[in-house]
Amino acid sequence: MSLGKLSKYNKVTHCIFDLDGTLIDSESINDEINSEIISKFGKTYSDELKFKIRGTTERKSISGIINDLELPISISDYLNEFHELCRQRYPNVALMPGAENLLRYLKSIGVPIAVATSSSMDMVRIKTTNYKELFELFNHIVSGSDDPEVKNGKPAPDVFLVAAKRFPCSPSPCNCLVFEDAPNGVTAGKAAGMQVVMIPDPRVPEEKTTHATIVLRSLKDFEPKDFIWRAC
Repeated sequence: MSLGKLSKYNKVTHCIFDLDGTLIDSESINDEINSEIISKFGKTYSDELKFKIRGTTERKSISGIINDLELPISISDYLNEFHELCRQRYPNVALMPGAENLLRYLKSIGVPIAVATSSSMDMVRIKTTNYKELFELFNHIVSGSDDPEVKNGKPAPDVFLVAAKRFPCSPSPCNCLVFEDAPNGVTAGKAAGMQVVMIPDPRVPEEKTTHATIVLRSLKDFEPKDFIWRAC
């Protein structure tokens, strides 16, 4: 995996963040829950399948798991069990390294920030229970799973385009910088016409990261001066 690769970056005015695996360490919880449910059917949740479905909407992710592993369960029943376990475990989720400092810094210099997530708003509320004050820093949060304006989930660009449109001055996509951990999310950001900072799971194959604008180990490694100039 190439880290901090050199390229010419365009300056931006707005930042849009994925949630799971980018701002909060919820993907490890998701993996644990999915493995638990899948194991009941005598199947294994492989890394290949994890990264294939990661970053997509809840329903699309579950559909992918069921179809790939040929599980004898409906999407609705799987989601009900998944959400029940999420409600038990998400309130204790940790922030990703560097997330809080970066968000507070961007806010302090007047850079508008938003969240564009594949999670439902119900799950977002549960996941951010212990970080309400921090998430109030965001101008808005857009859910790819239940926002009526998001017609297609990641890897389609819809959720990022909607997030950009909802900033007060509706910046051009080229003026927005996306932060993502998942290959599907990076694809969505690039399709939206935005630059993408990728902070991938270390297990993601290098070939799944090459479409990002830059790949970093952690949000702590992000250098705002490389991308940010001023907000409108």
